[in-house]
Amino acid sequence: MRWAYRIGRIAGTDIKVHVTFLLLVAWFAWVAYNGGGTAAAIVATGFLLALFACVLLHEFGHILMARRFGVLTPDVILLPIGGVARLQRLPEEPKQEFLIAVAGPLVTLALAVIFGVASYLAGADPLPAIRSGMRTGDSILAQLCALNVWLLLFNLIPAFPMDGGRVLRSALASRMPLPRATRFAARIGQALAFLMAVYGFQAHQYLLVLIALFVMLGAGSELASVTARFAGRGVQVAQMMVTDFRTIIIHATLAQAAELLLSTEQREFPVVDNLGRVEGMLTRDGLVRGLSERGPNAIVAEAMVPHAPAVPPTLDFEHALGALRASGLPALPVVDASGALVGLLTADNIADLLLVKRARGEA
Repeated sequence: MRWAYRIGRIAGTDIKVHVTFLLLVAWFAWVAYNGGGTAAAIVATGFLLALFACVLLHEFGHILMARRFGVLTPDVILLPIGGVARLQRLPEEPKQEFLIAVAGPLVTLALAVIFGVASYLAGADPLPAIRSGMRTGDSILAQLCALNVWLLLFNLIPAFPMDGGRVLRSALASRMPLPRATRFAARIGQALAFLMAVYGFQAHQYLLVLIALFVMLGAGSELASVTARFAGRGVQVAQMMVTDFRTIIIHATLAQAAELLLSTEQREFPVVDNLGRVEGMLTRDGLVRGLSERGPNAIVAEAMVPHAPAVPPTLDFEHALGALRASGLPALPVVDASGALVGLLTADNIADLLLVKRARGEA
């Protein structure tokens, strides 16, 4: 996801924040500052960060359960609507997806109980905050209890791709193919998001409209992802890689690389040494940045992405797509068992393959 920045790493999972999340924190701090000065801004910011710490724990409920089934999570992204844990692959069985989906809400339920008990022990009843919304006189513990209860109920709405929607998909997938189950769940999620947006506009609750937009886009994105994965089943890298490509020597100048870029339709170039071994990838953006910062006489080694991960031609579609996404590069070198460079795996070529398969009725 663009505009998401890594702030840490826990147990092999990158923790990222989206720029819109930072804007939300700044907006809350500004509103609190205008209402009560610096102290109020600090309290509001601390409360919001505590809430999103609860959201992060919710996401790690999903992550730890997914690991029980061998599904890794490269990163989790904090957004204004909550967190999104990106699973490396889909669970193999509907039961596994059900357990992964409910693990997060169970963590949220536990947090609500913990904050509720702590609030009682501190002499504050959290029930009014849960029933009537947060009020100025409610304690921080009571407010956190209430927010976790609301988060739990919101996540259980059967609007894909939220947890309730994933539970719905797992139930449907036990009776029909996963792509069809995803399509049903996504359409339900988008319909609920549309109703949510209409209500938000009428009630002037524009944060609700923003949440509805994220839900609608998320449902469409998940549907497209699952459709692509199933369309690519049985396909290996050798069937979708670019075989007509140019390489560039590691000690070539950026001026020479620019000439190669302009004289071909290729945008990414494997960088090789004198023996033809892959040393990295030179992307168009890297070349332009190198020319701007270092000048045309700098060598390719100074502008390339070193040690770009190579994929074998026998790798299956899903793992190849995962490797390409995880790399953050627009193309990866394809290297056979002998270490020879035999192709380029690009996002454009993958898209072309899926379009051809769909046109042939094979997808």
